[in-house]
Amino acid sequence: MIWDVHCHFPRDWEHPEATDYERLVDKRADALRQAGVTRASLLSGGRFGPPHEEALAHARRHEDLFVPVAIVDPEEQRGRDVRALQEQGYRGLKIIGTRRAYDDPRYFSVYEAAEELGMPILFHLGVIGGGVDYSITHPRRDPKAAESLERMRTVGRTMMRDVSAIRMRPFHLDTIANRCPELRIIGAHMGGTGNYDEAASVVRWRHHVLLDLSGGTTIERHAVERNLIGREIGVEKLVWGSDCQDEEIGEHVLRFERMFDDLQLTPDQMDRIWYRNAAELFGEWQPERAAE
Repeated sequence: MIWDVHCHFPRDWEHPEATDYERLVDKRADALRQAGVTRASLLSGGRFGPPHEEALAHARRHEDLFVPVAIVDPEEQRGRDVRALQEQGYRGLKIIGTRRAYDDPRYFSVYEAAEELGMPILFHLGVIGGGVDYSITHPRRDPKAAESLERMRTVGRTMMRDVSAIRMRPFHLDTIANRCPELRIIGAHMGGTGNYDEAASVVRWRHHVLLDLSGGTTIERHAVERNLIGREIGVEKLVWGSDCQDEEIGEHVLRFERMFDDLQLTPDQMDRIWYRNAAELFGEWQPERAAE
């Protein structure tokens, strides 16, 4: 079984004004199932796509697959808003691109409510990606990269925006975990490129903080070359996420299958990363404890 903890509500980036969400959600569900995904945290609402209530209705058409997770902004929302989302049917939260550091005291109303309600929070960590990955390509030599850059300009992704990777560092999760010790936390992208050691040091000592493995081939290569999986970061501290388009999900799963084989992970270790760790976070699997 596979649990995808980082599945964004689908959007037609070629036609951002499109609102044919029923078709897009069905297409995403088909792609996930074909790739072998059995549960997917559908990150909904926020800056893109339909509002929370409408997104939830679409997720409920695939209740066997989607676990509704609400994108929230703790700058604008408070604990009462989290409680309202939970009453609607949302089971977790996603936070990204905040105006202040994640551990700003003004945000703890959201975190405390999520802790009380048993709602895991997925935090984006590091630089926000998307568009052209200049570590592997460049518009001057790659037509697809040139096309992607132009598409980003068309939808306004290259305009000034008030975001900073400094506000989304893994060490901020340490503050939150100390203040809210029962809050289930997922740090995206293994901390983000450049933050692996920082992220590993947090999950090393904070019981309910885990990291997801989404982020693309560069982060996947680093995970192997730097001995992150199972050595610097224990297998109980990792969950899997796609964070990609429909046509990429299947290949994403295959890459990790090959990676886990190359790392010689045991079936139990693979199962923990693919499914059980996430299922424990969302209350669908009873946490295991070793006996004397």
